[in-house]
Amino acid sequence: MDDREFFYQSNIQELIKDKDASILVCGGGDFDKNVFERLGYKNVTISNLDSRLSEDRFKPFSWKYENAESLSFSDESFDYVVIHAAIHHASSPHKVLTEMYRTAKIASLSFEARDSMLMKLFEKTGITQTFEHAAVYFNGCSFGGVNNTEIPNYVYRWTEREIEKCIRSYAPYCKQNFIYKYGSAFPATPELEKKGKIKLFFLKFARPFYTIFVKIFPKQQNLFAFYIKKPTIPENLQPWLIFDENTKEMKFNKAWGDKKYIKVHPDDQ
Repeated sequence: MDDREFFYQSNIQELIKDKDASILVCGGGDFDKNVFERLGYKNVTISNLDSRLSEDRFKPFSWKYENAESLSFSDESFDYVVIHAAIHHASSPHKVLTEMYRTAKIASLSFEARDSMLMKLFEKTGITQTFEHAAVYFNGCSFGGVNNTEIPNYVYRWTEREIEKCIRSYAPYCKQNFIYKYGSAFPATPELEKKGKIKLFFLKFARPFYTIFVKIFPKQQNLFAFYIKKPTIPENLQPWLIFDENTKEMKFNKAWGDKKYIKVHPDDQ
């Protein structure tokens, strides 16, 4: 098991305790199927935009052809929604994040790269890719790019602040709980390149120094997981909102506003 698979498996095991929970995997494949099967999860649906995949391939799990930017499922259809290294293949990464949040009942869990200072340096030196042309090349020059086309996708990397802004913009009516995890894996791009030997030599030389550096600055690691726990309503509504039990709708809490603001105009009743 390599570092990426270990990071994926260990965080799923830690953050999704219930092996009987209903789980949707977006942008999934054999890698996801093997991990969830190994861990003993039973109610898993693997989805992807790749037309080459089939239901038989993922048994005993379910399979769905789905675009993670516009999932066909209704709100809170699954207990958990998971994605591993696939958001950056979307033309609208933030839409994927909000669709995962919408269709999850308990939480969503994403695995992507963090947009760190060290990652920016790796991009500039070519140690990691800015546009993912390797994925397209190794998929017959026909798949693996943006929205699984032959056009190499921009590798969208995240920060904690950006994740929180995205979700709070989509669901401003409640307080979400965010959990972040960090890990390290040896960069895979140089070993695929014909002229990557110098980069590999540099990486192997720098590895001990990198290990010390990320112990001091853990957020500079290249593996990043973010777990977004979905709050319950009305228990976790913002204080400026109330829940109308009759209409089952959220409304602005005028009493809160009366305490907060000075009435300037006569019409402010």
